[in-house]
Amino acid sequence: MSAAPSRTVETAPKLARKLGVYDATLIVMGGVIGAGIFRAPSVVAARAHGATPILVAWLFGGLVALIGAFVFAELAWRRPSSGGLYGYLRDAYHPVVAFMYGWTALLISQSGGMAAAAITFGAYVAPAANAGAAALWGVAAIAILTVINCLGVREGGTAQNLLMILKGAVIVALIAAGAFVAPATAAGAVSSGAFTPPPSLLIAFGAAMIPVLYAYDGFQTAAFVDGELKDPKRTLPFGLVWGIAAVVALYVGVTLVGLRVLGPHGLADTATPASDIMRLAFGATGARIIALGIALSTLGFLSNQILTSPRIYYAMAQDRIFFKQLAWVHPRSRVPLVAIVVQSLVAIVIALSGRYDQILNYVTSIDFVFLGLAAGAVIVFRRRARAASRSEIAARAADAAGIRIPGHPWTTVFFIVVSVAVVVNTYIAFPNDSLIGLAILLLGAPVYLIWKRPALHR
Repeated sequence: MSAAPSRTVETAPKLARKLGVYDATLIVMGGVIGAGIFRAPSVVAARAHGATPILVAWLFGGLVALIGAFVFAELAWRRPSSGGLYGYLRDAYHPVVAFMYGWTALLISQSGGMAAAAITFGAYVAPAANAGAAALWGVAAIAILTVINCLGVREGGTAQNLLMILKGAVIVALIAAGAFVAPATAAGAVSSGAFTPPPSLLIAFGAAMIPVLYAYDGFQTAAFVDGELKDPKRTLPFGLVWGIAAVVALYVGVTLVGLRVLGPHGLADTATPASDIMRLAFGATGARIIALGIALSTLGFLSNQILTSPRIYYAMAQDRIFFKQLAWVHPRSRVPLVAIVVQSLVAIVIALSGRYDQILNYVTSIDFVFLGLAAGAVIVFRRRARAASRSEIAARAADAAGIRIPGHPWTTVFFIVVSVAVVVNTYIAFPNDSLIGLAILLLGAPVYLIWKRPALHR
């Protein structure tokens, strides 16, 4: 196995450690919760065919996400300040694997998600303001949040936290309105859901899990800022577990009120479940409130991605396998300013191209390729730790003193199997778009070899 490339010796300013457990928790939540929860329940309902399967799908997805949070919590404990998932892949496998992750993050997953969030924000704000195109509002949002994040990680973190609190409050208000104000339908009781007879139930459940797991995806982005967390060996694991637990509670709450107010069939028939619930509770005013809430939610997700994603390219540049300018840290703000600007510019190009919707068809498959590899990295690191220890008892004692995945290795293998299933299922559902994503992923290998040429290390 090839050794990881050594980091460059830096005399320039370093990243500032200004974020704590509270920040990490909200960053985890902000990386997961976007506009999807306001739309996904209807897609899941249309595929799951019954109240009980709908609820089970969201609970099962929450379990997968929680196991994923523990996977990254253990990785953060074993490899603090390593650059998040990029660093875990580099240290566990080979630098080319880490490069391929960063490569696809810039061209597909992170930038595509940002573009989609920006356009969704614009789609809600432009009609309300009665001025400008949705794409222009989205570009303006990216530009403003980029400037804020260039001022410093504390400023970027505060903006992300504030927007996360606001969108969390909107979701809580939606749950409260559906539970206590909006009338329940006769078909709204959870016990009234009718199962689809096997084997179609299993097929339907598998299809429903795609939007569920996409809605829970994103918790891994918090690890990108481990170089700016206070005591990342403790801060990040706590933030991951508490953040995902809170997200599961919010998502299940939204699902329950959707079933109560609209019923499984009504939930499946609407494309705007959140608006329908608020309209039944408060009339047209409720619909306008939730529209503002969705805009805030997408803005919060966008802020989260601008805060976290550039740290991937910063780490790549530190390893001398990407443009060296991306490793430059501003002496006053102490953030990777060039990396932040580049990430935002790529997202703007995708947003203006109008191809972000196609890119999102394979964002999930790309993400779960690397999430599965991250779970495998836990197994690799544990074996290395035991091999390096002279005593098996001492190695187990060291493991017990740290953050561990509950139920390992069974839960870890389960997460890997689910990740593989998501990738396969997505390729079956979207073969054309997925093949484009796979081509971009594989193209990263020869690009890595080009960057490794000495002539480029200048």
